[in-house]
Amino acid sequence: MKKIKFLLYPFFFFVAVLFVSCKQSEAKKSKETIIKGKTVLLVDETIKPLIEDQIAVFENTYDAKIILEAKSEKELMQAFLKDTSRIVVLSRQLSVDEAKFFEQLNIKPRVTKIATDAIALISNKKDADTLIAMKDVVAFLKGSAGTKIKGLVFDNPNSSTVRFMTTLAGLKEVSHKGVYSFKSNEEVVKFVSENDGMIGVIGVNWLLQPTVNIKDYLTNINVLSVQGLNKNSYFAPTQNNLAEGTYPLARDLFIINCQGYSGLGMGFASFLAGEIGQRIVLKSGMLPTKMPGRKILIKSRIK
Repeated sequence: MKKIKFLLYPFFFFVAVLFVSCKQSEAKKSKETIIKGKTVLLVDETIKPLIEDQIAVFENTYDAKIILEAKSEKELMQAFLKDTSRIVVLSRQLSVDEAKFFEQLNIKPRVTKIATDAIALISNKKDADTLIAMKDVVAFLKGSAGTKIKGLVFDNPNSSTVRFMTTLAGLKEVSHKGVYSFKSNEEVVKFVSENDGMIGVIGVNWLLQPTVNIKDYLTNINVLSVQGLNKNSYFAPTQNNLAEGTYPLARDLFIINCQGYSGLGMGFASFLAGEIGQRIVLKSGMLPTKMPGRKILIKSRIK
């Protein structure tokens, strides 16, 4: 009889731990609604300035606290799948395997497109040429000689910009010796401003909403107009070119919510896709998914 009791102790302990865990989870849900509570938001660091602005307005409007954690894309997905947070802002949608992971947890990912972004190519002011062809960039990534490019500079080896460019070039990874990577977009801007012949690959958001640390360096760089593969014309990363679909390094941005309940993930996604959120996108220099309306006030008389 004592042996049976002894064997049952681990079972009861497991049940107790599970019960406490469920209670804690339920308590978290009860404290959090779509406009109230506290949560962590994982964000692709290439678009950090935009989401910082969005969070500031959201928190000023509602009784909510959103803690932003900006990481490289690979680091983001590791944290997302480990349940560091179930809300993430990415420049891509979930892969088939990532979607299956959440299906096994009986969670249906809620995906909301919030903007169209641009990856900008920048050079030093000393480089007179402000045009660059993607065929030359691709050739450099593949290790071909004969291009004017001395080096390509990325913010992080695990960045979404690296994935975007390697996919465009048809490569699985970048190993060419002329390709450099740092730890942030700020370091890319600084390095290019101090070294001619280098081409920086950066989220355009950092150029349109620069931090105090990089404002002075921006005076020493050019934002290049890019010729797409098999194209004849060059286009700059402007809102108009994003809207017309002519800029070759455009990408869509998404907020993906896998909380599995009606929490701040749902509320913040609605805010980003709503009137105020889309106006913030428009002001940032990116292209809103839904163009905010303009109210026209008609006066009966002119003073």
